[in-house]
Amino acid sequence: MALYTTEVLVIGVKNWGNADKIVTLLSPEYGKITAAAYGCRRPKSPLSSAMQLFSWLDVQLLRGERMDTVRQCEHKGFFAGLYEDLTAMAYGSFIAELAKELCSEDEPQAEIYQTLLKILPCLTKNNPRICAIASAYQIFEYTGCQLHYNHCTLCGAKITADAYFNPQQGGVLCDECSGNKAHNFPVSLRRFIMNLLKLDWENPPRFQVRGADLLAAENILLNYIQGLIGKPFKSLSFIKQVTQLNNMANRIKK
Repeated sequence: MALYTTEVLVIGVKNWGNADKIVTLLSPEYGKITAAAYGCRRPKSPLSSAMQLFSWLDVQLLRGERMDTVRQCEHKGFFAGLYEDLTAMAYGSFIAELAKELCSEDEPQAEIYQTLLKILPCLTKNNPRICAIASAYQIFEYTGCQLHYNHCTLCGAKITADAYFNPQQGGVLCDECSGNKAHNFPVSLRRFIMNLLKLDWENPPRFQVRGADLLAAENILLNYIQGLIGKPFKSLSFIKQVTQLNNMANRIKK
């Protein structure tokens, strides 16, 4: 069994046994790695502070037949702000869960890895809901599952005006190809999604967002994820709970 080292971002954590965890790591070189971190839940374990969601690490792992094992690690950074902002944490969990579902093992994921490192600090500085939607659209661009917005997915016609959208058919549809199950896809929504795809995380621009376009872009994304993954995301329940708490707190303040 061979030892290997890589830098990783922790994108999934699950308690296992009495003192262990199974962690999902994202590496630019090796893609998704599922590994056992033995004893890391013991207070004196050298792994205890590192095996947390959103930890950024240099790790040494031992390859195993069924699962790799974390042998040692060193912190490169930690996005502590996410643990101080419950809303940012909830949307960060959604981004991590999406990456966990879309990334493959033993397949380099440098683009998604670098994108996540840029996105996570923005969640506490900007609107986390918009950041999460933008990051999801961008992450899909690095997979074979990206949607299409500028040309009809069935006939290839260039889209220049209001059109229709069907995630199950891969994106935008022209009038003639729309069918009965396509949703309206106005020009303003297409422009909003294109702005999200081009968003520079190191210098995010200011732009106007219509509430209707934000909601529609979110619905397209969630419907596509549900159809693609085939199971509900746990992080969406977390987001719903946090939103309810925030709404309750705002009502109390008033």
